[in-house]
This record gives sequence, structure tokens and C-alpha cells, in this order.
Amino acid sequence: MRITFCSLALGIFFVVSARADLTIAYSTTVQPASKQQTTEAPETTQAATNMTIKIKGDKMRIDASPKMTTIFDGTTGEVINLIRDQKTVIRISPEKMKAVTDMLERFKSDKAGPEKPVLKPTGQKEVVNGYETEQYTYDGPNFKATYWVAPNYPNGAAILAQLQSVKSEFWDAANTKMPDFRDFPGLPIRMRIILTKEDQQTTPSVTPAKKRPGHSEQLFGHATEITSTITSVNENPISDSEFTVPADYKEPKLPDIFGKPSAAPPVSPSP
Repeated sequence: MRITFCSLALGIFFVVSARADLTIAYSTTVQPASKQQTTEAPETTQAATNMTIKIKGDKMRIDASPKMTTIFDGTTGEVINLIRDQKTVIRISPEKMKAVTDMLERFKSDKAGPEKPVLKPTGQKEVVNGYETEQYTYDGPNFKATYWVAPNYPNGAAILAQLQSVKSEFWDAANTKMPDFRDFPGLPIRMRIILTKEDQQTTPSVTPAKKRPGHSEQLFGHATEITSTITSVNENPISDSEFTVPADYKEPKLPDIFGKPSAAPPVSPSP
């Protein structure tokens, strides 16, 4: 999914270095959107899937599903996609990342659409998983999102700083419609997104869910509700191996759609 965040006052015992290793686990449910869409914290009995974000130094790893892992190297700018069930790696160089971003920017300017939406506070406060939260909404072109931001989440300021430290190029190329962690005034511990039928065809964060066992294909013929909640955060050391490509993974040769067009083949002279 294309999943984002004022200074938070925390006691000295809760403050951690912004460069500490960080692992955040999320529980995510996908279900048809209810006809009466409210901004109350969702309560669902749908089977949940798990997603994790791991950050170590300038590297970030996202495990969105058991089959797909994305690794971003902030030093080199490279994005690595691991298709785990096929033991395949697909690399995206920083040059190609920039080309993708430039292409999307041109596309957006050509359509001359409205300005990027902004997060809006609703003034509502609610307890989510035992934490006081402040609610924000965000209206995209084909979706509506609600975020529950916890200003007093333990280590919240440091966690948010760590998430915000990831270079903007990754968020820009990975998801051009959703807010990212740089946009939030505090740590969002829950988010709910209502996608329209049209947007489900183009939103990258929904694509993996289409193939998850237990989710009906009919689900994506209607407006869809996606809810993600932080279930745990820890700062345990993360092995460097989590950010490297396994030795037995193969890298297929892909067409360079952003490269220069190849020269036309020579034409044989007419007899």
C-alpha cells in the first residue's frame, strides 16, 4: 500500500536516537466500504494481514505481503523489489526512479488537475488501542482517508523523525496520491482509506491485496475500505542481511522503457 506526519513533548526516558534501528508492524484489513461512511474508528471482524516497515540507517525495508518485499537504499537511491515466492529481484536505479517521478509530474501538469490535497483536522479525539488520538482527513481524487494521530505515543517523536528521514524520492515515485510521513503533525497509528472502483485499477498499494488468499475478486468491483493499525514498534537491532538480496535470487533482464531509443537497423540497398 501507498502509506504519513508538530513536535511532540516526551520524557527523557522515552527519547531515542533518530538513527536507531526501527521496526513497525501493521495489521491491515481489506473489505467492501460500508454504505454509511463515518469518521469513527473502524471495528472490523475481517481477517487481517500483516505488514512491516524496517529502517536501519539510510535503508528501509517494507514487507507488504509474504510474497513481496521492497528495499530502499537512501545512500544510492536504488529501489529493490524482491518477489519472494519466485526468488526474483527487480532493481530500479536512481536514474529510473527520477525518470518515473518526472514522467508522473509531466502527466499531472498535462491534466492540470487541482492542487495536492492537504490533511485537515476534524477536531475529534478518540482512544485507539489505548492511546489518545487526534483525527485528520485527506480527500484524494478518487479516495477519502482518515488518520488517527497519537501525540503521546511512546517514542512517537523519534519514530516519526525516523520515518520522515527516508528520502523524498522514494515516496514521490512509490505513491503520488497519498500523503507520506513528511506530511503528518504526529505519528498516525491508524488509517482508513476508502477507494473508489476507478482508483483501485491504478493505486499500487491495493494491487497486492488482489492476490491475497481469502479476498474475493468481487471485493474490487465496488468501493473498498482499507484499514491499517500499528500493532507494535521496537528498536531492536536489525541485521544488515535484511537489506541485501539473497544469493539464490535471480534478476531477469527487463526492457529499458526509459532508455534512449535504439538506432534503426540499416536498410539494404535496392537491387
